[in-house]
Amino acid sequence: MPALSPTMTAGNIGVWQKNPGDTLAPGDVLVEIETDKAQMDFEFQEEGVLAKILKDSGEKDVAVGNPIAVLVEEGTDVSEFESFTVEDAGGEKSSPKEAPKEEASEATETPDSGSGTAPPSGKESSAPVAEESDSTGDKLQPALDREPKISPAAKKAALDKGVSIKSIKGTGPGGRITVEDVEKSSPAAGGSPVAAAGAAGLTYEDIPATSMRKTIASRLQQSMNQNPHYFVSTTLSVTKLLKLREALNASSEGKYKLSVNDFLIKAVAVASKKVPTVNSSWRESGGQTVIRQHNVVDVSVAVATPVGLMTPIVKNADTIGLSTISASVKELGKRARDGKLKPEEYQGGTITISNMGMNAAVERFTAVINPPQAAILAVGTTRKVAIPVETEEGTVTEWDDQIIVTGSFDHKVVDGAVGGEWIRELKKVVENPLEMLL
Repeated sequence: MPALSPTMTAGNIGVWQKNPGDTLAPGDVLVEIETDKAQMDFEFQEEGVLAKILKDSGEKDVAVGNPIAVLVEEGTDVSEFESFTVEDAGGEKSSPKEAPKEEASEATETPDSGSGTAPPSGKESSAPVAEESDSTGDKLQPALDREPKISPAAKKAALDKGVSIKSIKGTGPGGRITVEDVEKSSPAAGGSPVAAAGAAGLTYEDIPATSMRKTIASRLQQSMNQNPHYFVSTTLSVTKLLKLREALNASSEGKYKLSVNDFLIKAVAVASKKVPTVNSSWRESGGQTVIRQHNVVDVSVAVATPVGLMTPIVKNADTIGLSTISASVKELGKRARDGKLKPEEYQGGTITISNMGMNAAVERFTAVINPPQAAILAVGTTRKVAIPVETEEGTVTEWDDQIIVTGSFDHKVVDGAVGGEWIRELKKVVENPLEMLL
């Protein structure tokens, strides 16, 4: 079992993409694995032949380092690998009860930084290792009773319709359940957990927490307990920004389509270069407590997925253009929702933005800091506000597009006056968006 994220101590086996006897080449997807972060493809990096699968689809809580398959050199008789036992391989080690206290976050350093958070190669043993495991035969069931082979859109449709995914036969590639499969199913025939609970007289439904949900809960609790949050809010006028956005999109010839969030990501990066204390993190390094001030601004962008919050990173946001930011956000967001992000795409980041502006009911909110970062910006919806303007003819009313934003700061790193200075720089660049070009 490979470690596909720095905080991963065990994983669940999803769908095997290779069968015993298949040849493997570097880069081939061997198996889907559910980590504490997402459902990920394990891309094998060795050459050889898959001799035997030791952990079937649906196996849960397989500790990192335990054998899940046998790899042999090409030309080896795979029939010789039918009767090896776990004891022959030295036995299995059990999964730790909980993650280490000093767990890395989604805002860790890059693999070459020496921080020790880079995932190991997860190379599988080429020696005879183990016999068939005593698999339960159950399908993998993360949160919301989902199956490994189902699209996020189909999963949401099944939940909305009250259909049990177990009862749906997938017609997509490799048996993947599609939205059409869900629409053709019947809630009555599906025997949904909610309906079954109602028939039994229960007034609730217990949904098992996934590894990812447990990690989110642990990290947020840690952040609130260990980081003294304080909050600074302001109102941003985005009238000029919206006009600039409209002009740029009109002249793009279809090459890009900028969103307000793209401008805000750039504005966060600009403000963070002007007030670098906010672009810092609280660290324990070599037995010494330090405040690490970053020279680049890697903006983590909060993305809601069917299985929990992910924060893919727009790297070097302070040096790239709006069109590059826009393309990066769209591509990373799609793969985050599909559970296909690579570890290096969500490990790292120096500051976070969380935008709920697409929900017109959310005027403002506060967000929990993503440790070890020192700040996160919460963005509300756009509102039209009547503004009195003095003219030669008297006072007239004009309409201004406004957004309320709230910065959450870690007081260990960022003093109140510094957080206020960062908010002022953000407001300045958003309300004068051409300054992003300077």
